[in-house]
Amino acid sequence: MSWFVYFLRNKQKDWYYIGSTNDIERRFQEHEKGKVFSSKIHRPLELVFKKEFSNEKEARAYERKVKDKRIEKERIIRQIESRD
Repeated sequence: MSWFVYFLRNKQKDWYYIGSTNDIERRFQEHEKGKVFSSKIHRPLELVFKKEFSNEKEARAYERKVKDKRIEKERIIRQIESRD
């Protein structure tokens, strides 16, 4: 089963959320419906990045890396913003 690390963005607030899941569509809907506490007040959100992994362990490790290492997070955000 595939796992994903994803970035959500509220463009107006210049705010990003980073998470991981094995069902990206379901998880995005949970965010959009306000079921996720940390993203609830930042709606509307858009899915701006996702990276697929073969298992949960790899996805969670990458999620921690992105959250812990500001350089990696900023690199991904620059790529996202350069597409806009």
